[in-house]
Amino acid sequence: MSDAVMDEAGIEIGRLRAVLTGKSRPYTRPGSISGIAKTPLGAPVEVGPEGLAGDEQGDRRLHGGPDKAVHCYAWSHYEAWRRELAGIEPAAALLQRPGAFGENFSLEPGLDEAEVCIADRWAIGETALFEISQGRQPCWKLNDRFGVPDMALRLQQSLRPGWYLRVLRPGVVAAGDAIRRVARPHPDWPLRRLLRVIAERDCDPALLRQVVELPLPPSWLKLFRGRLASGEVESWSRRLEG
Repeated sequence: MSDAVMDEAGIEIGRLRAVLTGKSRPYTRPGSISGIAKTPLGAPVEVGPEGLAGDEQGDRRLHGGPDKAVHCYAWSHYEAWRRELAGIEPAAALLQRPGAFGENFSLEPGLDEAEVCIADRWAIGETALFEISQGRQPCWKLNDRFGVPDMALRLQQSLRPGWYLRVLRPGVVAAGDAIRRVARPHPDWPLRRLLRVIAERDCDPALLRQVVELPLPPSWLKLFRGRLASGEVESWSRRLEG
């Protein structure tokens, strides 16, 4: 049976190391609020089309919503970041536990942007079903959070920014739950491949024509269609610098 038509018995590919939520609070710059500070939960939590119960986003224009309901980050990336940011505070302290990047799901072992594909479907726990919707495009709030002026750019160029899930079927999830991949309709499109197109400013028309045929959310379709139409790369300054 191919991955694209796999039933919900699926293949176990990992586990939830932690499940995290956070409330929106005033942030570092005047007038800004953010829910980037997440706390691990010690009990199961409901997840619906807008994300985890009790989780909040400071700016709903750019964060949250059905296509960004749950943010995932690979726990395996933390070691590399600890080496790169050793001695820098508060980065070094943040990297001692899940949640440094504002993730809702901390994933292990070995699940990362090279191993997951756009539109992969995951069953997690006993009830919830998810679909990978897009990779993360980091913003300036990470610069302030880590105390590293170019942290958002570093995260983008590392091709380790994390990714988002949409919720296809609500349910309940908890730390320790198994992640089972139940479908892979686009095996030629790992997230790292798409993230590289963005990071390397690729405007190759043949490649972009393939990309815009993928089941991408409106924000990513706008980005790639814009490059295809103009042959130019979108500005990153507002997103990365604020």
